[in-house]
Amino acid sequence: MINIPTDLLRTLVAVVDLRSFTKAAASLGVTQPAVSAQIKRLQYLLGKDVFDRSAQGISLTPHGEMIVSYARRLLSINDQIMEIGGPSRRADQVIRIGAPGDFVSTILSHTLARFREQWPGVRFNVRMASFEPLLRDLRQGDIDLVVSLSATAPVDVRHHWKEDCVWVRGENTVVDLSRPIPLVSYGEKGLNRQLATAALKKAGLEWEEVFIGPSLLSLSGAVASGLGVMALARRRAVQFGLLGWNGASLVWDDTPLPELDNIFCGIYVREGPGRDMLEHLADLIAQVLHPASFPAEAENLAPLHRIRTKHSAA
Repeated sequence: MINIPTDLLRTLVAVVDLRSFTKAAASLGVTQPAVSAQIKRLQYLLGKDVFDRSAQGISLTPHGEMIVSYARRLLSINDQIMEIGGPSRRADQVIRIGAPGDFVSTILSHTLARFREQWPGVRFNVRMASFEPLLRDLRQGDIDLVVSLSATAPVDVRHHWKEDCVWVRGENTVVDLSRPIPLVSYGEKGLNRQLATAALKKAGLEWEEVFIGPSLLSLSGAVASGLGVMALARRRAVQFGLLGWNGASLVWDDTPLPELDNIFCGIYVREGPGRDMLEHLADLIAQVLHPASFPAEAENLAPLHRIRTKHSAA
C-alpha cells in the first residue's frame, strides 16, 4: 500500500489556495522548483494529473478537485493530531515580517518573544522597509505579516488605527518662519518628510533639508543638537524617550509651525495556509501597538534610544 506524504498534499493545497506556484513556495518557505518537484512526485504517486495543462493559470482536473478535497480533510486531521501534542510538537516555521524602520523595534521584539513561548517551533525573519514595497511583497506572498505606516487609511487589514503626529526640536533650535524651515528626516521617501513638507507647503512656508539619517537614533541626535525640526508620531517620540541634552522632551507642543496630519498604522496578514497562526500574531502585536494600550506599554518597555550625556545625568 502506497502512503501519500502529507507535505506533498500540503504543497498541493497551497498552490490551489494561492493560485500560484511562486506564492505557494514563498508561503511554505521553499523554492519554486521544489514546489514543482513535489507536485510532479504527487502526480507520479497518484498516476494521474491533478492540474489541467490545457487551461491557463491554476486549474484542476476533475480528478484533481477530488484529490484536493480529500487532501484538505486529511491535513485537517493531521493538524488536529499535532495539536494534541501541544505547541512543542508543531513543526518549525519561519514567519516573514515586514515593518517600517525602527518604529516597532522594541515592541515587536517583545511581542515575538511572547509569541514564541506559545509556538516554540516558530522562527522569525524581519525586514525593514517602507509601506509600498512591503505591501507589494505581502500581496505576492513574499511576506507573511506587515506592520505599516501610511498617510492614508489602510484597507483589507486585520487591525488599523490613527497616530497623532507632532513636531520635535532641540532646546536650542531656532525657527524663523520668514526663512526656510530646517528639516531632519529619513529622506525623500520617508513618511515623516512627506508629512512635514505637506504641512509646510499648505501653510506657504519654505523648507530646507539639513540632515538625512538612516535611523531614529541618528535623527533624534540631529534634532537634539539643534540642527532642525522633525515630524514624528507622538507615541513614537514618547516610546523612544526622545530627550534633549538637558533631559527635557523634544516634543514641541506650543510650536508656531503648522499642524501635522495624522498617520495610519495597519497590520496586514497574507492570505493562504497558516493564516490562523498569523492572525494570532497580528492580534498580539495590535494589543501593544494600539494607542489604547500605550500607558501599559510605556510602563513595561524601557526606551532604547534615550539621548543623554554625562552632563544631563549629573
